Amino acid sequence: MEEKLILTQEWDKTFPKSEKVDHCKVTFKNRYGITLAADLYEPKGDQGRGENGKFAAIAVSGPFGAVKEQASGLYAQTMAERGFLAIAFDPSYTGESGGLPRYMASPDINTEDFQAAVDFLSVQKNVDPEKIGIIGICGWGGMAINTAALDTRIKATVACTMYDMTRVNSKGYFDSEDSEEARYEKKKALNAQRTEDYKNDFYSLAGGVVDPLPDDAPFFVKDYHDYYKTDRGYHPRSLNSNGGWNVIGCMSFMNQPILKYSNEIRSAVLLIHGEKAHSCYFSKDAYADMIKDSKYADNKELMIIPEAVHTDLYDRADVIPFDKIADFMRKNM
Repeated sequence: MEEKLILTQEWDKTFPKSEKVDHCKVTFKNRYGITLAADLYEPKGDQGRGENGKFAAIAVSGPFGAVKEQASGLYAQTMAERGFLAIAFDPSYTGESGGLPRYMASPDINTEDFQAAVDFLSVQKNVDPEKIGIIGICGWGGMAINTAALDTRIKATVACTMYDMTRVNSKGYFDSEDSEEARYEKKKALNAQRTEDYKNDFYSLAGGVVDPLPDDAPFFVKDYHDYYKTDRGYHPRSLNSNGGWNVIGCMSFMNQPILKYSNEIRSAVLLIHGEKAHSCYFSKDAYADMIKDSKYADNKELMIIPEAVHTDLYDRADVIPFDKIADFMRKNM
């Protein structure tokens, strides 16, 4: 039975609508049969069309726990202003996309979501299937790299302010819980929660970004609050802005390292991170692993933005290097 999605038709983004692009809602299925919802942004006129009359295309998703009306939509619309056909999609089980139960995450299914977006773009009559790239933001930066390691149709990948969600779930922030004992205790608590959820026939939510902020909140929590809980980035369908993931929603990330084969990626990859971001170590380490003992290091880049923090690369047009991203995509597609 096909899922019936309810797609909002009014403009409800956290960023202004551009007059330089056309916008519409689209849907497509992944190989698990889940219908994904996306916003499609197309340049007006002939800007960006190749000699064959077709566009290079980009699929965008993230941050982890956000929706397409937030940062990914801004990225997609901005790339369309630069001549690319771009889609921003909601991952499975979130936003306007399908999938039950809600608010679950999966390294496998979420990688498949990116591949399904490439499926969709590859068959559009106005898209050149040989010129497709992807952009992942925050936790979806790690997903994008994992997808690039799997999908040979992808010509260029950009990971912005990335998280490795498997690392942070298995080792904690800054690897502070990197021990067998700490992992065991975490698994024990999550499995106890599974039992409770099954008894109650209901999945308990973990809670989104904390609000109000405690006085002793770490800076990165304040950084998230400044985006997700204020007019700057709040959205009613965003998990991080509201009730968050299910408590057990990210459990399988604990023992499924998604960046295992990143040094086998032959296509181009650009990692972008803020110098002052709490998460910068993810990109630095991912880049080092990607080029280590790799025959394909020449087309890999790490770009550090001076003074920038994690969420600056969500929505600050004066910080996000959109021109660099566009040039990187054009060069490598």
